[in-house]
Amino acid sequence: MEETTNPSPTTREVGIRYGLIMGVIGVIYFLVLTFAGVDMTGGPGRYASFIFLIVIFVLAHKYFKDGGDGFMSFGQGFSIVFWISLVSNVINNLFFYIYVKFIDAGFIQLLKDKQMEEMSNRGMSEEQIDQAMNIAGKFMTPEVMLAFGLIGGIIMYVICGIIITLFTQKKNPAADI
Repeated sequence: MEETTNPSPTTREVGIRYGLIMGVIGVIYFLVLTFAGVDMTGGPGRYASFIFLIVIFVLAHKYFKDGGDGFMSFGQGFSIVFWISLVSNVINNLFFYIYVKFIDAGFIQLLKDKQMEEMSNRGMSEEQIDQAMNIAGKFMTPEVMLAFGLIGGIIMYVICGIIITLFTQKKNPAADI
């Protein structure tokens, strides 16, 4: 009788799998905070998503090690992190683009109003606020926010993932021979 073994998962397979999971979590998180009226531009609303991200990175690395030989090099961990970052950020930013472009066009105005309020609270004059908002307004379109969200999100996730990978890597001692 032949014994069948499942091949070890590749870093790309694991990254895409967990990137899809993180993407769905990100969309749900965004919708919950939006409908609850929680400010996502600062405080817990902004930074709590990193808890999900850390958990996803750790679980993905564990899945890779458990499905393989029990080891994961830094390069393999980084590859997993890269794929998670790419897939989840594409999902989240495309959803955000569709949301602000077609579902809630007033969302960007809400962000602008919050920025103006923060500038006013910092003691900026009306002229300074108007000048700052003219500049910021050019960057606060759905298309520009999509581009910056993708690039910035991937960079932030990868930096966070590199730190996590430093702790979750498990070098194969046989590979050093």
